[in-house]
Amino acid sequence: MQNRQEKISQVVVTAGQMRDIEERIFAAGMPVAALMEKVAGLIARRIQDIYPNLGQSGNNSKLLSPSLNPRVGILVGPGHNGGDALVVARELYFRGYEVWIYSPFSKLKELTSQHLQYAQNLGIPIYQTIEQLPNSDLLIDGLFGYGLERNLTDPIASAINQLNELSVPIYSIDLASGLHTDTGEVLGTAIRATHTFCLGLWKLAFFQDQALEYLGKAELIDFNIPFADVEAVLKNIPRIKRITTATALATLPLPRPPVTHKYQEGHLLLICGSRRYAGGAILTGLGARASGVGMLSIAVPESLKPLLVSHLPEALIVGCPETENGAIAHLQLPENTDLSSFNAIACGPGLTRDATPIVQEVIASDRPLILDADGLNILAQMGAIATLKKRQAVTVLTPHTGEFQRLFADVADAKHHRVKAVQEAAAQSGAVVLLKGARTAIANPEGVVWIVPESTPALARGGSGDVLTGLLGGLLAQAATKQIPIEDIVATGAWWHSQAGIIAAQERTELGVDAFTLTQYLIKALSN
Repeated sequence: MQNRQEKISQVVVTAGQMRDIEERIFAAGMPVAALMEKVAGLIARRIQDIYPNLGQSGNNSKLLSPSLNPRVGILVGPGHNGGDALVVARELYFRGYEVWIYSPFSKLKELTSQHLQYAQNLGIPIYQTIEQLPNSDLLIDGLFGYGLERNLTDPIASAINQLNELSVPIYSIDLASGLHTDTGEVLGTAIRATHTFCLGLWKLAFFQDQALEYLGKAELIDFNIPFADVEAVLKNIPRIKRITTATALATLPLPRPPVTHKYQEGHLLLICGSRRYAGGAILTGLGARASGVGMLSIAVPESLKPLLVSHLPEALIVGCPETENGAIAHLQLPENTDLSSFNAIACGPGLTRDATPIVQEVIASDRPLILDADGLNILAQMGAIATLKKRQAVTVLTPHTGEFQRLFADVADAKHHRVKAVQEAAAQSGAVVLLKGARTAIANPEGVVWIVPESTPALARGGSGDVLTGLLGGLLAQAATKQIPIEDIVATGAWWHSQAGIIAAQERTELGVDAFTLTQYLIKALSN
């Protein structure tokens, strides 16, 4: 059974949901001021961990040279996000930091105004204009928290642009000021944080690609929201969840039973490759090999069979008749074998669009099916939604943004609201849809979404998607006889793929992770 911390770390909320959860907390008797003190105290301790001062004797200690203490600028907005920042200012001041406050707003919420008055009485310098600000070692952004919906205008927009030009780290409280909480859209302008402390629960903006360059390194500050309040707000709403390491590892087909055999561990059919794209077949096969699938069959054009055998000697390589252009003309499976012999099929990498009859054949089958690359392009030509609605078996689609738009032209813009787009696509098609990106999102037809919370730009190379297709196919084949939701399996495969890329980039830099190298880090990612 998951513990509270693990469950909290998975939850992702919209601004409206977070507001409802906080209202329940306050209605139960938690004073707003007490919660502000608690949250800000946790942030102050994290700042002290990252930027330790040289003593704990207090601001007036003669043993401490002021020049040796970090200089911290606090950016204060009109709401409770500004109040959080002011409590952080006070706590750092008491711990010996040099603190100044930038407070450009004339009207503040009552509690925020009280904290500003106390800071002033303590003698902390307060400035109203950018031009007045002294130097600092870091800035703490408490201008705007979650829930901002209007575009920022001058003079605060101009001030944010000037703050971004300073060569100092910026730590944002809850969300980088200027971002829309749900879509991650930049509302005119936004703070470019180097680090963001997300408060209580993960907000949806943290998983929208367009917000990532403004959030920096993200960290959850858990202030012990009762999970019963989270459940009360979210229970009748499709869940959006982060996949965590613990969840992914628990979903993998490990450990295996002590008595088993290869056919009990899944039989996957890969249909991939062409004379032009022979490497796609190899990379897909290597991804499948790493999944641990019990049996692997790979259907390729006959001319590619020797090449595949040399790279994947344990696989059954099925040479098929090919077209003049070197694509598979039609499937020619071994005697006494048909598509129903396999636990799952993965189809698409390197096929070319000459393979339209092949894609039509596997879509018509009753096997769990993953479509990628040209499999998706052919599906788009067939009419994705109408075609997929006729399928009785599980279908998994793994498009990048361009492929997604070809498949689902009438669905929300995937570039600007990825989670909404992937939910709509899955609901309309009945498929499990994996939308690739810096924060890969996976949705099932019921609207449940998994988000892979971290990745690396090292994966932005040709062939890395082929590796993912093979890996997902192997996991899907192994899961065929187990009672595991398909979207959980797909999310686990996407997490595994990302982790391999992250570890490879750490060792080889982001320039050194080609797709073949990536396959060599898949097993290492599980043992790291």
